[in-house]
Amino acid sequence: MNFTEIIYNCINEVVTITLNRPESLNALSITMAKEIIRAIEQARSDDNCKVVVITGSGRAFCAGGDIKAMKIGMSVAKARNYVLEIGRLILAMQDLEKPIIAAVNGYAMGAGFNVVLAADLIIAAKEAKFGQAFLQVGLAIDAGGSYFLPRTVGLVRAKELAFTGRIIDAEEALNMGLINKVVERERLEQEVYSLAAKLAQDPSQALGLTKMLINRGLSADLETALAYEALAQSVCMQTEDHKEGLAAFLEKRAPKFKGK
Repeated sequence: MNFTEIIYNCINEVVTITLNRPESLNALSITMAKEIIRAIEQARSDDNCKVVVITGSGRAFCAGGDIKAMKIGMSVAKARNYVLEIGRLILAMQDLEKPIIAAVNGYAMGAGFNVVLAADLIIAAKEAKFGQAFLQVGLAIDAGGSYFLPRTVGLVRAKELAFTGRIIDAEEALNMGLINKVVERERLEQEVYSLAAKLAQDPSQALGLTKMLINRGLSADLETALAYEALAQSVCMQTEDHKEGLAAFLEKRAPKFKGK
């Protein structure tokens, strides 16, 4: 599959999607959004892909929306389609029943910040910066920020970040619970792929269903969440990985899962 604004690689069961518009700090164009969606769909259908890593080329993860395209001007219809396409990207990330790790190598601003929040696990370089930079250009929050931000840091802190557009560094993001880990920039790749390799060894169907259950649990009542759990668990109990896990437990050895 050919891409022009991202790079797609699959090595050792880990797909890496690299946002590749470094001259614009990987600003999220409609083309890039569509290509990321296509890449996620490719990863979904590839049985050799167990984990997805999303990162950026150059000194940014993603600087947010495509300011140059906005400056040219968009009709109401075109603007709505652009934001909906970014929304489809966020939904694709959430719906993928494989873990997504965001490797935040630099600036993650506006929509770029919220793409990070749509990932399942987030590791940031010490130099990374985060900001809800929408109001500063006369825009409201998008890319799922209105959903993820208050659920992650609470209503009051979410409003502070959105209203002020204050830029925070990786350590503050970690302390707020926005990301999982901060590492030195030269160790970012090692840390991310070490985690990816570990996840790739997990029982992939159970892992994917766990992601689905947690995501759906955010908006489900308890009765619905319990029903989803029962359905997912009944599927897991039919898998070879479940049988292998039981055997390994009884034999007091490490399990060797095959994703089946």
